[in-house]
Amino acid sequence: MPQAHSTQIQLRSGVFISRLGFGAAALGGLYSAVSEDEAEDVVRTALNSGITYIDTAPHYGKGTSERRLARALAGVPRNSYVLSTKVGRLLVPSANGHDEFFANSDPNVERVFDFSAQGLERSLEESLKRLNQDYVEIVLIHDPDDHADQAINEAYPALEKLREKGLIKSIGLGMNQSAIPTRFVNETDIDVVLIAGRYTLLDQSAEFDLFPAALKKNVAVIAAGVFNSGILANPVPGATYEYAPASTAVLEKAQAIRDVLVEFDVSIAQAAMQFPLQNPAVKGVLVGCRSGDEVRENVRHFDNPVPSEAWEALAALRSKIV
Repeated sequence: MPQAHSTQIQLRSGVFISRLGFGAAALGGLYSAVSEDEAEDVVRTALNSGITYIDTAPHYGKGTSERRLARALAGVPRNSYVLSTKVGRLLVPSANGHDEFFANSDPNVERVFDFSAQGLERSLEESLKRLNQDYVEIVLIHDPDDHADQAINEAYPALEKLREKGLIKSIGLGMNQSAIPTRFVNETDIDVVLIAGRYTLLDQSAEFDLFPAALKKNVAVIAAGVFNSGILANPVPGATYEYAPASTAVLEKAQAIRDVLVEFDVSIAQAAMQFPLQNPAVKGVLVGCRSGDEVRENVRHFDNPVPSEAWEALAALRSKIV
């Protein structure tokens, strides 16, 4: 019988993904550098553990994550994993390619938003070359925060044509806000939404607009950013929330959650990973890893069920601290 992390869920497009997915942003050196060997080890560890869904993007290290995945997946049977990458940012030559967030970024290019039909096709073509793949199962429109209308009216139809031709299987959206994904669910025929940071132990805003719409149209929601960039993994002074040092108020909330969970012998990371699945709209969870040890630790957290009494205690706490 498969464990929770390797349980397969089916998107309405027919694509199957593992309930726990591997987010490959760290392969681009997110926050700190990762070596080529470490990158290969973390991918192989994820696959060997039963994680079959891998998500990447041109944004992650300006192509580095995709290129490193190509190396790590060389020789691995293509039917043993599912890939998603993203479109909406082109990588263009640049003499000033410094990147403060991704230590392993390509310094010779810079990111340029492009949600036109031509830009989407070019982005996917270049990603496939970096990944050394003929296709990816899932393509996600990435962060069209300031380009919602163009993404809906130009980007989505371009991907829909590719789906009709069988060149891609599933279309989705990847964002860290819920309003535009809700528009996409209501106005297009997307299959999946990857929502980062908006349904966590600290922020449940997606349940008010995105989740009802997704349930109505059978659009799968995959929860990412479940640690809110770090604080829900280890709520100590200096921990980050939304990619910046957490405020005192946010830190105190996270510590209160941690302290309640201690009574049930549950770690805050364990609860953070499992919490999104409490809502029926959420079909899977995507977590970034930068080492084989992190993969194994995340699998343990995901597979060790949080008792119902702990969820009840957390619900009571949230009603007091919101």
